[in-house]
Amino acid sequence: MAVIVALGAFLMTLAGGWTAQRVTDRRHLVLGLAGGLMLGVVGLDLLPEAMRAAGRPVFGVPLALLLFVTGFLLAHVAERLLAVRQAAHGAANGVPNVPRVPDDPDDPDHPHDRARARERPHAHRTPEVGLTAAAAMVGHSLADGVALGAAFQVGGGMGVAVALAVVTHDFADGFNTYTLTSLYGNARRKAQLMLFADAVAPVVGALSTLLFTLPEEPLGAYLGFFAGVLLYLAAAEILPEAHHRHPALSTLLCTVGGVAGIWLVVGLAD
Repeated sequence: MAVIVALGAFLMTLAGGWTAQRVTDRRHLVLGLAGGLMLGVVGLDLLPEAMRAAGRPVFGVPLALLLFVTGFLLAHVAERLLAVRQAAHGAANGVPNVPRVPDDPDDPDHPHDRARARERPHAHRTPEVGLTAAAAMVGHSLADGVALGAAFQVGGGMGVAVALAVVTHDFADGFNTYTLTSLYGNARRKAQLMLFADAVAPVVGALSTLLFTLPEEPLGAYLGFFAGVLLYLAAAEILPEAHHRHPALSTLLCTVGGVAGIWLVVGLAD
């Protein structure tokens, strides 16, 4: 049963990525919604689950929260190091470091996009950051599949609740995976590849529970760490980019709507 539900999550992830891909002409709304979804997933889904599974205190602080802060800091350090390396590489070659900003995923070298990149040199710094973030999303989806399989091992009621949560929020996962990959200037093909990997991950995770069961505390520790990474990307990258050129009420409403949507999903799952 867990594998069947994971196939539903596979389809929902692809649907989320397809939605993100089709609304490039409303990029600020896409990013606003993605930021809201990510904030909702962190605060209302990942952190509570991590605290339940890995709440053991380490020097007075729950393990899940320590790893949450660690994930946030490592994401910040990694992005800064990559940005410094890219800037040094551009300076060494005597070329200004102007990252590519593909508005049209079919034509990443369009002159209009290059002009916009010159106007916003702070955005879309390094493709590696986008790929790393998307890889973390894939890891999270893999953990979703493991949690799904484990829930069905515990009992039918728990399995149904977790299934509802996984299938519905995997739409947000697919949306965010494609958005994160393309936001940092990666080609459309790479974004689609990461989206497909994210869609397959819960199926692989659910299948793995037929062979073994992941202990609860390591799973909770991973969720805490991933929540920190996700919060950094939402607060430091996606939301500022969403409001930089389009500080509109509609963008803000998309962000609030994303958080509210995750709250609804979590409430229905409980």
